[in-house]
Amino acid sequence: MQSPGNGAAAALQSRRLMKPPIRPVPNPARVQWRRRMAMLLWRALAVVSLILAAAGMALPVLPTVPFVLLAAWAAGKGWPRLEQWMLAHPLFGAHIRRWRERGVVPRRAKWLATIMMSISATGLQFMPLPLWLRLGVPAVMLAVAIWLWQRPED
Repeated sequence: MQSPGNGAAAALQSRRLMKPPIRPVPNPARVQWRRRMAMLLWRALAVVSLILAAAGMALPVLPTVPFVLLAAWAAGKGWPRLEQWMLAHPLFGAHIRRWRERGVVPRRAKWLATIMMSISATGLQFMPLPLWLRLGVPAVMLAVAIWLWQRPED
């Protein structure tokens, strides 16, 4: 007499003996289309990040440096020419290279970021926002400031 579990065990054993299914060869046109779309998405991320970084120069609540670093990273994935331009740029090229090599944040940038986050957190307290937002956003800013000050300097 067979136990009820033997049928399941036999099915499992037969699956182990079967060869894995052969994957079909992808259509070359589809592969090329997917690569082109990925490149366009990386480029779009780089452009949007640069736009946000430019807006961050004028708006104290919007950070500039993270968006510049994100733009350089995205450009490296889908727009090498833009990445090279950013790395050779006289204003932020050296900062991007130092960040990539050692995760360096200059002391002046740390002070500026901390001061701007403090001003933004203070200004947020005077806006008619929900309490969770008036407490949560400064808490995130504090966490970012702590992390930032733990980064190496030049």
